[in-house]
This record gives sequence, structure tokens and C-alpha cells, in this order.
Amino acid sequence: EAAIPKMLAPCLLRKAVLTVPLVFVVALLLMKPVRSDQEVGTAIPAESRPCVDCHAFEFMQRALQDLKKTAYNLDTRTETLLLQVEKRNLCDCVTANLLN
Repeated sequence: EAAIPKMLAPCLLRKAVLTVPLVFVVALLLMKPVRSDQEVGTAIPAESRPCVDCHAFEFMQRALQDLKKTAYNLDTRTETLLLQVEKRNLCDCVTANLLN
């Protein structure tokens, strides 16, 4: 009697391993697909919503302004660094001439 449950356990396990994914797949196939045109929540009339193109245009304007600010900051920083290098070179040159 003890040998029968030991042999039965792998068989039941194998059936469970095959049955669970099968039930999952069947459940997925039987589910009603969600359509992409379904809206969630309260619907806002189209007349009161700004168009997608307007949002994209505003976003691109802000991004362009940010890029211009960044470019200006980089230019200013580059000029400052170049002036520091020129000043350092000039100081080194003057110091070298004074020592000679």
C-alpha cells in the first residue's frame, strides 16, 4: 500500500504541470479582448480638449527653449574657460620673461 502513493505522486504532478498552463491558455482565449478605443473614466467632449498636435507643438517649443538655454550656458562656460587658459598662459609668459 505504501508503494502506490509513491508512484501516484509523480503522475499527479505531471498532470498538474500540464493542466495548469492549459487552463490558463483556455481562460485567456475565452476572455473578451479589450478594445483600444474604449475610454477609461469620465469622457471629456472633444471640443474642450486641446488637440494632440497642439500638445506636441507646445512640448517641442519648451524642449527647444531648454536646448537654447543649454547651448547658451555651454557657450558662456566655454568662453570663460578659454579666457582662464589665455590668462594663465599670459601669466606664465610674463613670469618666464621676468625670470630671464
